[in-house]
Amino acid sequence: MSAADKQSSGGLISLNGVLGADHAAACGIDGCAPETAGEAPQTKVILPGSTIGILGGGQLGRMMANAGSAMGYRFVALDPTPDAPCGQVAEQIVAAYDDREAARELAKRSDVITYEFENVDAGVAAMLMEESYVPQGSELLYTTQHRLREKRAIEAAGVKVAPYSEIRSVDELREAVGRFGLPCVLKTATGGYDGKGQWVIRSEEEIPEAYDTLSKAKTELVLEQFIRFEKELSVIAARSPQGEVKTFPAAENVHVGNILHLSIVPARASEAVQREAQRLAAAIAEGLGVVGLIAVELFLTADGELFVNELAPRPHNSGHYTMEACRTSQFEQHVRAICGLPLGDTTLLTPVVMVNVLGEHIEPLLKHVAAADSAAARLGVAPKVHLYGKHEAKHKRKMGHINVLAENVDAALAWISETNIWRV
Repeated sequence: MSAADKQSSGGLISLNGVLGADHAAACGIDGCAPETAGEAPQTKVILPGSTIGILGGGQLGRMMANAGSAMGYRFVALDPTPDAPCGQVAEQIVAAYDDREAARELAKRSDVITYEFENVDAGVAAMLMEESYVPQGSELLYTTQHRLREKRAIEAAGVKVAPYSEIRSVDELREAVGRFGLPCVLKTATGGYDGKGQWVIRSEEEIPEAYDTLSKAKTELVLEQFIRFEKELSVIAARSPQGEVKTFPAAENVHVGNILHLSIVPARASEAVQREAQRLAAAIAEGLGVVGLIAVELFLTADGELFVNELAPRPHNSGHYTMEACRTSQFEQHVRAICGLPLGDTTLLTPVVMVNVLGEHIEPLLKHVAAADSAAARLGVAPKVHLYGKHEAKHKRKMGHINVLAENVDAALAWISETNIWRV
């Protein structure tokens, strides 16, 4: 396939990569978007037998490759870590993310390119935009890489977010804290995950330290009003280049130490709330012109209000339950979407609880799977283990997950509690 045949109107491109850092800085927070912003991505159908390139070789790429390989697609990943999780099940180009020759090689070997993480290097992004077909385009990345742009885009789609304010100085922070009340959450506009890049301000005395600490990131700051939520929910939505949109059932998420611990499906919320969460996710997918998947994380308040917290334009940890529990997994759905195929049925087949396996859980988990599982037999559950092939089991690092299929979520939660794996 020639570069001309692969050319799309979008690409994995950052503002700095297109316009230059000085021009980007001069544009202000909302003044610019990538050159391709506002243009509809070219619609193509990429049939099985074609090669999908993945920028990134972690566990999301691995599970995407496993799902797509079953459909007949080939995969090649670009990742700097030799024998990365995705590289164990697909071809891998071992190179740094800013290696332009490696990016050119990925483009040559791929009929379509996707990504498994948002923070795409500008040089690689520019190369991919020029020489390959990237149906997800650039505008969504540009939006979701920055919390202020993201919040404004969510509001433009007619969906509520927690009240927020851009913070440029410690005095602005004091004024905003006075308006929002305590506690409230100060965050960096870019970067940060699993609780990093944020500070929960619980007293006025913390304001100077919070500002000084986070301002070292050299990016804009945003203060959010603290939402007193009863539950955290998420919905994975998919949209094809043709505009077809489907959502997966809402998951109820439980975090421990700012890291996702459990995703419970069906969520323990009313059917009306679950339907509304799916409707909001679909509205965001349509409003932002998503191609592929977008994960929409929400807060549910005691009076039934839903506020969007964050977006992730890719397969998401809270969607791993779909691998056995839905007629179509999130990974197959992502492949279908970026390849222009009809989207799959998202019907839930069985209640399920997904539980993450961190580095400290590996040793007790391996001991557990080597013996007969009397608790699973007694409770009538079916634990499905997924390990990612990472070579070093680091503390708090995601090493895998288990989907516990059950007649009801209470039985699945009981199995998780009784195994003692997660009490380490």
